[in-house]
Amino acid sequence: METKSKTLDHSSSHQRSLLYHQISVFLLTFFAYASFHASRKPLSIVKSVLGPEVSKSHEDVSLNKTGWAPFNGTQGTHRLGEIDLAFLLAYSVGMYFAGHIGDRVDLRFFLACGMLCSAISTVAFGLAFWFKIHHLGFFLAVQIVSGLFQSTGWPCVVSVVGNWFGKSKRGLIMGLWNSHTSFGNILGSIVSSSALGIGWGWSFVFPGILIGLVGLLVFKYLIVAPEAAGFELKEVELNSQSEYPAITPLHKVEEEEEDVLLQVGDGPAIAIGFIDAWRLPGVASYAFCLFFSKLVAYTFLYWLPFYIRHTAVDGAYLSDRTSGMLSSVFDLGGVVGGISAGYISDAIEARGATSIIFLLLSVPALILYRIYGSVSSSTNVGLMFLSGLFVNGPYSLITTAVAADLGTQSLIQGNSRALATVTAIIDGTGSVGAALGPLLTGYISTRGWNSVFAMLIAASVFASLFLVHIAKAEITSKLNEGKWFWQRINSG
Repeated sequence: METKSKTLDHSSSHQRSLLYHQISVFLLTFFAYASFHASRKPLSIVKSVLGPEVSKSHEDVSLNKTGWAPFNGTQGTHRLGEIDLAFLLAYSVGMYFAGHIGDRVDLRFFLACGMLCSAISTVAFGLAFWFKIHHLGFFLAVQIVSGLFQSTGWPCVVSVVGNWFGKSKRGLIMGLWNSHTSFGNILGSIVSSSALGIGWGWSFVFPGILIGLVGLLVFKYLIVAPEAAGFELKEVELNSQSEYPAITPLHKVEEEEEDVLLQVGDGPAIAIGFIDAWRLPGVASYAFCLFFSKLVAYTFLYWLPFYIRHTAVDGAYLSDRTSGMLSSVFDLGGVVGGISAGYISDAIEARGATSIIFLLLSVPALILYRIYGSVSSSTNVGLMFLSGLFVNGPYSLITTAVAADLGTQSLIQGNSRALATVTAIIDGTGSVGAALGPLLTGYISTRGWNSVFAMLIAASVFASLFLVHIAKAEITSKLNEGKWFWQRINSG
């Protein structure tokens, strides 16, 4: 009896230790990527200070004498769009290389270095305030360098979280975890907006210091895989499973047996090739869906404070600081949207169908926000929250749970060394769309915001089209499972 008691105590202690490590990884990666987003937010907050003033009677651009050259002239919004493009193109290109490298090096070291270098590049942009730098080339160069360093973050954190958490309830877990994006945006908005009063350069310095400090914590404490802490991967998977495992339908057993023929054996995991990762089922569809979905999300990320600043709400125009603060409501909606999308996709076991529902619901939300957002402050806040919920829901789901599912699917034997590559492909392709949206907004907004919203609505529709065949397959699979279940009941 005493031996049995000791065994139970040891098992309980072992499970608590595993849970401790999972919580630690969850929190470290959460705050790591939140700090990445906080350091990206300053430019959207400072846009209305740097750029041209928009006439209050119509949307013509006039010279803003209080702005910052080269962004305060008649082509100011174009220049602001161009530096957005410089960052996001460098980010998307860097993402492909970062995922490839991340599967082959120490993720802890790679992530920490990326964060520390991002801290330096973020602060460097703000230094232009004190050194009176007005050369477009300087801002473009800083944004390109910053985009490359920031691209190291996403493949690393998704890969680490994918290593530590099994597939059970992955949508909900990653929906909660992915609220770091909105949390970081909110934190960046508050910090940057608050710093405007003492000089726009501080709006970059404070977030830069934040990501640097978190990077040091990551370097000291992050454990990238269960094996490094003495756990076996099977333990993590079993710990994440339901107490009562579901019955596996016969047609799925046959599919899994066929998949085994494609596996690479029982040897050590090897990094998957870039082209091979593109060929994995679902990767291309979700990547191109994210292209359009992220176009919408990042247009709001980079231009929403500017839009609020230059759109009358209840007949009044808000200050730069208030506009920046108010834009965080969109991200609060994004938190709810990401968690809701993850929970729903777990409940119905259909990531594609869940994404399509959110994407299609974002269309009326965007229309309502554009038409009625200026009626009153409460209407503006409510419709902005609703837009954030539906826009960020599928974006959050695809970049986390979907990427982890595709990067650990049976065709590659759950090979965790493919996860960073698959994640980089999906988010890298999405980042090309993220680069295109803010750039087009810089040009289109001078003709009126109705044109910008028309672009965003069209992008949401196109995003949903890429998932139609996946949602159809999910629905068909559910119908087949139902038929199989009733056949077993009737035959039993």
